[in-house]
Amino acid sequence: GGALEARGINASDGALTADVTGEVEKEDDGVIVIRRIHVMYLLKAGEEHGETIERVHDFHADKCPVYRSICGSIDITTDYELEG
Repeated sequence: GGALEARGINASDGALTADVTGEVEKEDDGVIVIRRIHVMYLLKAGEEHGETIERVHDFHADKCPVYRSICGSIDITTDYELEG
């Protein structure tokens, strides 16, 4: 959100939300572990910002503390959808 705001795209007050889906698998010893997480960002912004939003999306994971903390053990993917 901060990267979008820095580029003049509103990401506060509900303009940016996310739906997150996790997939778990059972280990051989019966313990359930998270294997994959998919984040679908929903952004209320006009198509005129599409190029900027795409650039921000392309680099945001590498700057995200949560992603950087767990990406070595959990496959994390992201996508986004613009809501006009």
